[in-house]
Amino acid sequence: MTSFLNILWLGLKEIRSLVSDLVMVIFVVYAFTLAIYVQATGTSSEVNNASIAFVDEDGSSLSKELFNAFYPPRFQVPEAITASEVEDAMDEGRFIFVVIIPPRFESDLRAGRHPDIQVNIDATAMQQAGIGANYIKNIINQRIATFLKRTDVTAREPVNLVTRMLFNPNGESSWFKSVVAIINQITLLTIVLCGAAVIREREHGTLEHLLVMPLTAFEIAIAKVWANGLVILIATGASLFLIVQMALKVPFNGSVTLWFIGVVLYLFFTTALGIFLGTISRSMAQFALLIILVVVVLQLLSGGSTPVESQPRWLQYITFFLPSRHFVSFSQVIIYRGGGIRAVWLNFLMVSVIGLGFFVYSLILFRKSIAVTK
Repeated sequence: MTSFLNILWLGLKEIRSLVSDLVMVIFVVYAFTLAIYVQATGTSSEVNNASIAFVDEDGSSLSKELFNAFYPPRFQVPEAITASEVEDAMDEGRFIFVVIIPPRFESDLRAGRHPDIQVNIDATAMQQAGIGANYIKNIINQRIATFLKRTDVTAREPVNLVTRMLFNPNGESSWFKSVVAIINQITLLTIVLCGAAVIREREHGTLEHLLVMPLTAFEIAIAKVWANGLVILIATGASLFLIVQMALKVPFNGSVTLWFIGVVLYLFFTTALGIFLGTISRSMAQFALLIILVVVVLQLLSGGSTPVESQPRWLQYITFFLPSRHFVSFSQVIIYRGGGIRAVWLNFLMVSVIGLGFFVYSLILFRKSIAVTK
């Protein structure tokens, strides 16, 4: 009972210390609100409002039809430029795409020849350039085929391919990015709060005050875990309902309770990692550098940025032992696909085992650090 009360009061002390730190409070609020909204809506993997220009050296009805085939929202209204302006326009970054239609283009098509259309692409806008090139190719080929057949009726295909997009019918990238953003913020903020709490007490001398009290290293560490974990859990819940579901309209198809159980399991790992980094760091600056090295790896290899299946086979075996990979996996299964415990039990088990093992190791290291301080 005494140990429980010690953990309770130490945890409340941690929460009061966090609340009194205005900068940290603002950082937490920003990370789980505006940062997630901006990350979900500020970037897009789709072609949107791409700038395009045409060099029409043919002047035929077909070339004019191709010019008018591009319109918002995929592309901006095309601009007509001359061949001498192409190089300067591309150098100045005025256009991502410049389509050059050669002379006698329509007449060559009617004669059965195969004329070329040149498409200059500014590949510095890599994502839009790659996807946009396919859009341009398909639009031009479709318009030319329609023009040559002199009808808008397309030939019936031998196979009727029925495509059904499950879990995200409209292909909304914000649905995916918002959940990944929450996962990344949980990882980052939990490590920062726990590690900073350890270093702050060491730098302010409050750790020595705790050591003269009848407290154990276990009680001090557990207090930091539950206090900072509770703050992150509350922030996650608020962000999930206010930002993801209400502002971004992302549906939650699975059990909210099951997902939060998974979050709690994952917090054991991230809080332990924060205590570990805070213990081995000599200063706050060193701790910040370690966070950059560790968090970037956890986020890039978790499967949130790129699918795990796209990683090299040997790397997949290594990332299998990263709790962040399993966190992303069961989050997608529960939130998007509506999966239950039977679909995510292995992910839960791996997060629990790895998190518990690392927590025990961090606790042993923290206790040794306190013993040296004594």
